Amino acid sequence: MASTRAAAEKARVLVASNRGPVSYQVGEDGSLHARRGGGGLVSGLSAIGSDAGSVWVCAALGDGDRAAVRRADGGLLPAEETGGQRVRMLDIDASVHAEAYNGIANSVLWFVHHMLYQTPLEPVFDAEFRRQWGSYEAYNRAFAEALAEEAAEGAAVLIQDYHLALAPRMLRQLRPDLRIGHFSHTPWAPPDYFRLLPDDIAAELLGGILGADRAAFLTRRWADAFTDCCHAVLGPGIPSGTRIGVHGLGADADFLRKRAHEPDVDERMAALRAEIGEGRKTIVRVDRTELSKNIVRGLLAYEQLLADHPEWREKVVHLAFAYPSRQDLAVYREYTAEVQQAAEEINERYGTAQWTPVVLHVKDDFARSLAAYRLADVALVNPIRDGMNLVAKEVPVVSDQGCALVLSREAGAYEELGEDAFVVNPYDIAGTARALHEALSLPEAERAERSKRLAAAATALPPARWFLDQLDALTDQPS
Repeated sequence: MASTRAAAEKARVLVASNRGPVSYQVGEDGSLHARRGGGGLVSGLSAIGSDAGSVWVCAALGDGDRAAVRRADGGLLPAEETGGQRVRMLDIDASVHAEAYNGIANSVLWFVHHMLYQTPLEPVFDAEFRRQWGSYEAYNRAFAEALAEEAAEGAAVLIQDYHLALAPRMLRQLRPDLRIGHFSHTPWAPPDYFRLLPDDIAAELLGGILGADRAAFLTRRWADAFTDCCHAVLGPGIPSGTRIGVHGLGADADFLRKRAHEPDVDERMAALRAEIGEGRKTIVRVDRTELSKNIVRGLLAYEQLLADHPEWREKVVHLAFAYPSRQDLAVYREYTAEVQQAAEEINERYGTAQWTPVVLHVKDDFARSLAAYRLADVALVNPIRDGMNLVAKEVPVVSDQGCALVLSREAGAYEELGEDAFVVNPYDIAGTARALHEALSLPEAERAERSKRLAAAATALPPARWFLDQLDALTDQPS
């Protein structure tokens, strides 16, 4: 068991996140099948080397994960199933996890930070909210206790995201010797919006993160918003023990370029070319059907482009990949249906026997996404708000001929890419349509040059460097 492990085996570097680097499925015969994930954290933890004594603490998310935890008797998962990483998965009560994850993290905190509420009707912070908040506290406490068990004396702990906003302070109370960092992958709401939350809850969230030695964000804008909220809710000043940092996450260029030229991607490209037709330009978007991604307005802007510029009809195709997200929440199922309806209406209004204006795919397929990146003449990234948005960074890196980028000023990536993008107000349909026209009309040489500059900016801080910079900043911090 983890709690009885010898001190020599305790971890010197720990990562905590809701989702871990591996997930399990139960086969028909009852056997467990491990599937390793990717992303910035996986790359980052790999970068510190196997001799660093690292442990990743995450939650069991399904029946397969829970079975794997039981098989490991609550300790570390088999290294051969985790890519050699030491992973401890927490079997938190399923109802507690559901209330913490869906009830609070995704239905309250995500909505606050992305400013998604329809305020005449929501939010409603009633007795049910308070009950679910208790589950969010219990979920965070489970992580804090596991981290306290796993950590060696003076270890560095990097806690990830809005799911675990309370864990830094809880861990600090259990293990004052640790170096604790918290990283927010979302935007941070400005004070007036953050204070939609009940005063005591707002103070708990801020105080939870301020339990860390270092609170870090993707952009200076989000870091400043957090500081402003602390001043507004807790009073002037940030506790001297907490430093604020900024680490923009870049695209993993080496991985993307290699993966984008594998045979399955070439197959998807051939299929997409058949759907697009010869000689047509492409506007590409790849998103989850997340409310903040603003997919419906993007489709309406494309429709406005076709209305305002008939010369583009039959000359351009919008490849729109909208992969279902959080379908256990009704509002997300409804949004996915609205995306599909908007695409169908454009095709009914403007489509011909030889031309389908919108090619919409809703089944997640990473190889097809990379194929679309390679084919992109224009990338459309128009979120209402986004902590960073890696798609905006990935498409210029992968695009074969170079692409123009139409980018929302509300994406974190705007700070790094705005100078070479066509920047839009995400609510302005006519303005986005004009930007699409300008991007499509860009001369090839200028488009290629812009794309080269975008790719350079997009890869300036790859995932491994992003992770190690945070770790260095945390461990270099004076006691």
